[in-house]
Amino acid sequence: MGSDRAELARLCSGRNWSKAIRLLDSILTRSPSSIHDLCNRAFCYSQLELHKHVVKDCDRALQLDAALLQAYVLKGKALSALGRKEDALVVWKEGYEIAVRDTMDLKQLLELEELVSSVKTCETTEPVDHVMDASPCDTKVVISEDRVVDTSSTASTTADTKTVVCEEGIGSSKVSSNGDTKLTNNIGNKADNNKGSKVSSNGDTKLMNNNGNKVDNNKGSTSPVKDTTGTQVPKKAPKSDKKNKAKVTKEANGRAEAGTERRNSSESETIPLEQTIFATKISKSSKSISLDFRLSRGIAQVNEGRYDQAISIFDQILRETPTYPEALIGRGTAYAFQRELDSAISDFTKAIQSNPSAGEAWKRRGQARAALGEFSEAIEDLTKALEFEPNSPDILHERGIVNYKFKDYNSAFEDLSTCVKRDKKNSSAHTYLGLALSALGEYKRAEDEHLLALKYDESFLDCWAHLGQLYLDMGWSEKFLNCIDKAIQIDSRFAKGYHLRGILYHAIGRHRSAIKELSLALTYEGSSIECLYLRASCHHAIGEYKAAIKDYDDVLDLELDSMDKFVLQCLAFYQKEMALYVASKANLEFSQFNIDDDVDPLFKEYWCKRLHPKNVAEKVYRQPPLRISLRSGRLNKQDFKFTKHQTTLLLAADSIGKKIQYNCRGFLPNQRQYRMAGLAAIEIAQKVSKAWRFLRNPKNIAKLVRKRDKLNMSQNRGGYCSTSTLSGSPASAPNEDRISTGISLSWKDVYNIAVRWRQISEPCDPVVWINKLSEEFNSGFGSHTPLLLGQAKVVRYYPYYQRVLEAAKAIMLDLKYVNNADDRAIFLTDIEKLKKIEVASSCSDLYHVVGETYWVATRCDSTAFQGRRLEGTRITTQNMGKTGFDFAIRTPCTPSRWEEYDEEMTAAWEAICEAYCSDTTPTRDPDTLDAVKDAILRMTYYWYNFMPLSRGSAVVGYIVLLGLFLAANMDVTASIPPGVQIDWEAILSPEPDTFVDTVKPWLYPSIKISRCLKDYTDVSCAFSTTGSVVAALTSVDQ
Repeated sequence: MGSDRAELARLCSGRNWSKAIRLLDSILTRSPSSIHDLCNRAFCYSQLELHKHVVKDCDRALQLDAALLQAYVLKGKALSALGRKEDALVVWKEGYEIAVRDTMDLKQLLELEELVSSVKTCETTEPVDHVMDASPCDTKVVISEDRVVDTSSTASTTADTKTVVCEEGIGSSKVSSNGDTKLTNNIGNKADNNKGSKVSSNGDTKLMNNNGNKVDNNKGSTSPVKDTTGTQVPKKAPKSDKKNKAKVTKEANGRAEAGTERRNSSESETIPLEQTIFATKISKSSKSISLDFRLSRGIAQVNEGRYDQAISIFDQILRETPTYPEALIGRGTAYAFQRELDSAISDFTKAIQSNPSAGEAWKRRGQARAALGEFSEAIEDLTKALEFEPNSPDILHERGIVNYKFKDYNSAFEDLSTCVKRDKKNSSAHTYLGLALSALGEYKRAEDEHLLALKYDESFLDCWAHLGQLYLDMGWSEKFLNCIDKAIQIDSRFAKGYHLRGILYHAIGRHRSAIKELSLALTYEGSSIECLYLRASCHHAIGEYKAAIKDYDDVLDLELDSMDKFVLQCLAFYQKEMALYVASKANLEFSQFNIDDDVDPLFKEYWCKRLHPKNVAEKVYRQPPLRISLRSGRLNKQDFKFTKHQTTLLLAADSIGKKIQYNCRGFLPNQRQYRMAGLAAIEIAQKVSKAWRFLRNPKNIAKLVRKRDKLNMSQNRGGYCSTSTLSGSPASAPNEDRISTGISLSWKDVYNIAVRWRQISEPCDPVVWINKLSEEFNSGFGSHTPLLLGQAKVVRYYPYYQRVLEAAKAIMLDLKYVNNADDRAIFLTDIEKLKKIEVASSCSDLYHVVGETYWVATRCDSTAFQGRRLEGTRITTQNMGKTGFDFAIRTPCTPSRWEEYDEEMTAAWEAICEAYCSDTTPTRDPDTLDAVKDAILRMTYYWYNFMPLSRGSAVVGYIVLLGLFLAANMDVTASIPPGVQIDWEAILSPEPDTFVDTVKPWLYPSIKISRCLKDYTDVSCAFSTTGSVVAALTSVDQ
């Protein structure tokens, strides 16, 4: 220890502050509670103007000894140099009050008194924008690129000399005098008040992502100073990426992803220079002082965005001293700004090897790794950095953001909560804390954190975007629009705001409005693949096929830098083909719009699974080019002009269709889908009613019985409906066999009416019958609906989490086994395991009982075959590592399962027909009406457990329910109650009667006898062509 002290004295006498700091790092590693060494290191940092490091060391010293006057002096001077005069005054006053109470050190008392007085004097005499250092004897020197101008020749050798280096203004990358360097890490962290990222002379590095999410915890870490020369420079253009550079990525959304940078109004506009105070001791002969001076010059070049020049300076230093940690960190910082993150990480690693106690190197390497998406490694580095700076708000902030990106929301919550306790005004930390809380299902607290962030920084655009995304996820459209409006008022060029507004308009069925917003977003951010894809989908939906194809082609031509964007590019290929298909059908009968029969099964398979289209492009017949498709595919203007009867039909459809709305979090009202549902329900009612009228005629029944006997249709089980084959088309024309059974509609034909309307209403959703996919159908393709994704609670479905968990427990206790991922049985006969299952309170508890990924199938009792139990929906639990579990329901559709449900659906459909047609006047018999109601609900129950579509089964099921009630002259007047999702109610009911008993209390009282169906124009005649159907749906947004 004695030798360390002697060496420290020698280094300080020689003004070799960098090496003195490294020695003190080593001493403090052994004795972290040494308050005097903390102050010594803070003093050394102050000599290099590494002000934030000064503040951190003083804070640590004051935590150990709140009466340490030297810490108050140094901290106040550092804050003053950072331009935080008010904070400096508070610190000095606090120290002065302690000194007055305890006058053991009169020198420190007088120094604090002088400092407090000097600040008060400055407040009354200094201009608003003039920055004065705490020490009145310090001489300021302005440094240009290659020379130093001494403003006081008499003081240059006797007093501390400060250099003022120029910084770019808004939108630039900076190195601030406090040393906190911010690297663009592409993951969404906003910079400080200047909306730019900074690198400071003390060596702290902070990552900032290109979505503009804020990282700096200390606003005002640089003090704006008037440029005495009045010089202006053009904003530097971003440096082009080299081959090994990491490309910039932005957040995308299952959530829409959030966060963009504020942009200047013109790439070439000039920006007034700002100046950052940044000083070093000057000595004419000292080599060590020259080294520190060159180090400061290198960092100054980074301040000005001259990364190549900075690297050149650091290269010179490292040629002389190859393991010099500060130079390695500085060069790594410059590399990071140039997106040469691999080179940056290499330099930070060498700095760590040279000085393992260099906390800054650990922190910066963690940030660079996060920028590359190496979240696990980044967290390890940032955790190591915290060992050198325990509870550092900056590092906690950084690690919290990385944990959030890593989807470890619980850890993100812990880090960010601790951060905001120590740095209450860190708006970036507050908004990321809001994001973590939102993922964890704490929506009110999440909103509060976002609002708190905006309280501290009203112009924080990314926070407005994140808050808007929260409102959008919750389905609160009015709050969302108010939020985005405020963001756009702050910056009319905020592309993310227009993008989010476009997402909302698309989600509520206002596609024309969405196109306008997305076009504005693309004006300011022309390469946004998310905006291009969504705009293409909107053009596609409203029949503007030429514009849709152009946007899809633009998506396919973009260069990509993330897997999410690659998925959109794959989808654009499939959507383009579908747009060409729909265009070719525009002026044909809507009945000829038949995706399930016309489109190749392999194409549909890849489309649904979002797979790379290479295999499809080689094997599948492609649609004709646009010029050929548009020959018959241009929408006629008259399609958008409606007759009185058509208008009446549309109004009725809107009224009926709105009954499909779920009054639950996350479900937005969609006028286009309302109209689609209403028109589909009316068409179903009209076709079914016509068939029932035929069946209720005794003469027709007698003829059909004789004909059926003659044809000896013994394979049919009786009743009024036929069963179409597994491979038959749901929309196939009536054949002789089906006519002989007494009705031309099978259950598939009824449901397929709704399916076609659902397909045309939102073409970017791949809605297809699963049994019409490729041979992969044999391997059990099916839907996947998560309640819990890792630690994230899915806002729409998590309310059913507890009921699904209890259902899984009941099944496990009943069967005493589960199936693993390979469908092999895992037996649970051990008494201790069964006891653990009984008391399990989470899917995690159940997983640890089983020990691996597993699934159990819900119970679904057959009505057609007594004693048969169908496989319902699979409740699955999959371990996702540290980030938690995927707790979901899945409905695989294998041929055997399909055949069983086909038989069940046939029997249920026949039961409806028999219940209604058995009485010639069913509307006058309450018992008959109740039988019809129950029969409709039973078929709905089996449909929801069947889930035979790739998506859209929930809405299609309820549309058919509304249509069948309407066909039976019963009008459903009630909306679905708040918190109820009827498909989940069916899935969680072990038998149809349980489902009926659950639904009938709110549904049956609302049913009114009505004969309004006869007043409606035939839907298939009123909107006979595909183009007229598209026009009818699009007119909701005129």
